[in-house]
Amino acid sequence: MNTIDLNADLGESFGAWRMGDDASVMPWITSANVACGFHAGDPSIMRATVALCLEHGVAIGAHTSLPDLQGFGRREMKILPNDVYAQTLYQLGALHAFVRAAGTHLHHVKPHGALYNMAARDRALAYAIAAAVRDFNPTLILVGLAGSALVDAGRAAGLRVQREGFCDRRYHADGSLTPRSEAGAVIEDVDAAVAQAVSIATTKETTASDGSKVRIEADSLCVHGDRANAAAFAERLHRALTDAGVRIVAAARPA
Repeated sequence: MNTIDLNADLGESFGAWRMGDDASVMPWITSANVACGFHAGDPSIMRATVALCLEHGVAIGAHTSLPDLQGFGRREMKILPNDVYAQTLYQLGALHAFVRAAGTHLHHVKPHGALYNMAARDRALAYAIAAAVRDFNPTLILVGLAGSALVDAGRAAGLRVQREGFCDRRYHADGSLTPRSEAGAVIEDVDAAVAQAVSIATTKETTASDGSKVRIEADSLCVHGDRANAAAFAERLHRALTDAGVRIVAAARPA
């Protein structure tokens, strides 16, 4: 039986401003990537999101980012690997405080937005992230774009890695994500997004933006918590994957 981890980017509200409906998404996922305050989230939101994860038995991961609240972490920056290392450690420590206080543990780390995409192609940044995760806790799982430099860096650092695929993002023929600045980068049609997810989970391939077939060997699929009707989408996706014979489960963390 094929297995897949279904993850979502959550805890992205800030102060009085709210994004998404985390409580309604939680029942349909197996892993949550919790914003650590650099692109979204704040201490109260982090604490509440950890509690929601515990309530639903969802694995808790750190969604680390470039320091860019105004741009939601989606703007690339010229940044040194040493700074990325330090910022990753800082964010891991922040979320770890809430996780430990709740009597549980961190499960994984997944960079967010621009940092995720930069680390997918920039080996120096990828190794900085992997080193920070290893130095913080070598039993954490590092999540990165399938086929990317971040996955390679995680393995080189001795970490367990998860290769991630995307339900609602269009791919280029080389397996990279179509930048959000390009038309059609986000698959808005629910049927098309669900079909892509099922295809990746069952056949390890999907259709690229140029119409060609592209291989995506993914262990985890991402549901964006900030998309419209994210909860309804997550429920439909969960049911479609189950109907296709896919077992949905969080990855086991190394001992």
